[in-house]
Amino acid sequence: MSDPSGVNTAGSAMPETSIGMVLQRGGEELILEKISDRFTISTHDPNTLANLVHQLPAGVQVKQLPTEQAEVVIHPNQRDAVMAQVRSTDAVKYASHVYQLQGNPGTQVYLTDEITIQFAPEVPPATIQQLTLGMGLRQQQPVLGIPNTFVFEVTPAATENPLKIANRLMQHREVLTAEPNILVRSQSLYRPRDPIYPKQWHLHHNGGNDLAPNSHVFAEAAWDITKGHRAVVVAIADDSVDLSHPDFQGVGKIVAPRDFYDRDFLPDPELPDDNHGTACAGVAVAEENGTGAVGIAPGCALMPLRTSGYLDDGSIEELFNWAIEKGAWVISCSWGASAVYFPLSLRQRAVITRAATEGRNGKGCVIVFAAGNANRPVNGSINERDWRGNVLNGNTAWLGGFAAHPDVIAVSASTSLNKKAAYSNWGPEISVCAPSNNAHPGVGLQSVGYVYTGPEIRQSFRGLGIVTTDRVGGEGYATGDFANDFGGTSSACPLVAGVAALVLSANPDLKAGEVRQILQQTADKIVDSDPDPQLGLQRGTYGAGGRCDWFGYGKVNAFRAVQAARQKIAKAIAPTRQVQGQNRNPTTIPDASPSGVFSAIPISDRLPLRNIRLSVDITHSYLGDLTVSLIAPNGDRILLQGRTLGRQEKLQATYTLETTPLLRRLLNQPVNGNWQLWVVDHAIGDTGIINQWQLVLGL
Repeated sequence: MSDPSGVNTAGSAMPETSIGMVLQRGGEELILEKISDRFTISTHDPNTLANLVHQLPAGVQVKQLPTEQAEVVIHPNQRDAVMAQVRSTDAVKYASHVYQLQGNPGTQVYLTDEITIQFAPEVPPATIQQLTLGMGLRQQQPVLGIPNTFVFEVTPAATENPLKIANRLMQHREVLTAEPNILVRSQSLYRPRDPIYPKQWHLHHNGGNDLAPNSHVFAEAAWDITKGHRAVVVAIADDSVDLSHPDFQGVGKIVAPRDFYDRDFLPDPELPDDNHGTACAGVAVAEENGTGAVGIAPGCALMPLRTSGYLDDGSIEELFNWAIEKGAWVISCSWGASAVYFPLSLRQRAVITRAATEGRNGKGCVIVFAAGNANRPVNGSINERDWRGNVLNGNTAWLGGFAAHPDVIAVSASTSLNKKAAYSNWGPEISVCAPSNNAHPGVGLQSVGYVYTGPEIRQSFRGLGIVTTDRVGGEGYATGDFANDFGGTSSACPLVAGVAALVLSANPDLKAGEVRQILQQTADKIVDSDPDPQLGLQRGTYGAGGRCDWFGYGKVNAFRAVQAARQKIAKAIAPTRQVQGQNRNPTTIPDASPSGVFSAIPISDRLPLRNIRLSVDITHSYLGDLTVSLIAPNGDRILLQGRTLGRQEKLQATYTLETTPLLRRLLNQPVNGNWQLWVVDHAIGDTGIINQWQLVLGL
């Protein structure tokens, strides 16, 4: 398995110069870089490895790997010459470079001599043998549970390494997936490399000052399953979002921004106090990019919505209608009315219900509201006293109409010590709680959106603040680009919204009510038996129904929620027959056109969809300009390919329920009508063509 430059005879979906630097993994293409000071050796007989090591130059370090390979650490100037020498030795099965994932130094990727290949169901054994033998592969064993999928050994007859072979196989229409088997060191949980992440205790921590065990949301375990999908859009409705912040700069990160205050499409902060939304957006979806902080759902998209600052019927309708029409999956609202008692109007109640039931193509938007920061019931009465000027005195009714709406998830706040945050509102309406800061002494308790001149907090309460994104530069909560002490239920709310986005990334079939149910059923039952220091209430233990007024059903647990979402994935009913359609008419993709171009395949059958596979063949001088979507006859749009292909020029790909889980949204829908491939070129200067595409529908 030597590593010479190969000659592409099948047509390339990527530049020849990079075909050996792309790793096919989980339906994605990961960019690799060669590590300059090491390589691996595998021998036909492990007993000969020790003798071979003695023949290497003095000073090299050799470490045994668990797959009968040895890693050789050597001076970069010697590496290539020694590799060539080793490869010429009869005892050597192969010698290979060691790689690292681009932008992630220190993560070694070791190649083995195995490739897993999934062929299309109709590909016969003779074709499989012909295709693989020509590349020097020998079939080893089937992969149980996946039809027409096998493990192949890369034999000495191969003239290229597994990376190149896998990438060439992916060019063949018969091949659905070709993945090299790689060796990497185990790490128990995914951990972002962003430098501020270690301070974000609310996501994950291993203990420390003012940190109770398990007071975080178990983000790292959840990220082992999913870090979020770009098709899952989280709307942050707030005072503004600083779109220039580095943590909101990922490809496809920003979706349908809107400023309802200035009536334009740039919801950036303008006023001195426009700081809140940037912090909330960071808690939910700050990009994992190697700099700054990270959100709980870094892979998801952000819909930044600058509110008008007013809660009239028209403003609320406009806000939620925009989120519905522009494809929000989750809507996070860390605000409420500037009134002690605020019932919603008929129109306000109706538009929220419509979003929760009709949004997301009928599955419903998951709507999350902060419970409020007054240490008062979301909906109830308190005997008030000690207010300045007796503004409130005696039995007083409180109602936060938005948080009390039956179709929203109302979120209260817990602390880094797994206690109730002193300011957090409470009541039967609370669904779950999430980690946030605690109250500071001398500050009047406040409701979301404004400060009451109410009874002061007269003692210090322990608990760490939340580290998140801040306005860039000197403006904002801090002088830098990150806030170190954000909090309130304002912070707990987008944290739950982000967990909901992870849940939907793991299982996009879920309805909004099912997401809420999963968050509640998988929450951690934290307990606070101490009396509230201001009101003397004790409502931090759980009743027979499994909930309490302070924490709802408990503290949200991202890992358990995502795990439960995966377990609820509906199994596709085995199809009884197949219907195929194709469009072979070459279609020009207009340059820099937001309307893009459509290519249609009509289907006349009226049976419900049981399975789907589609293949596309697109040529473009810079594929990184394109997004590719499938539009079903019912109007549902599925993003197949985002703007992640960079300088590649040929896209020949197959999308299935396994490789593209979002396609599961189409199951059980009637198939009759026009199926459309929608391709949009988002940047000027490069052009291309849809050569052809094909649908195979199982009915």
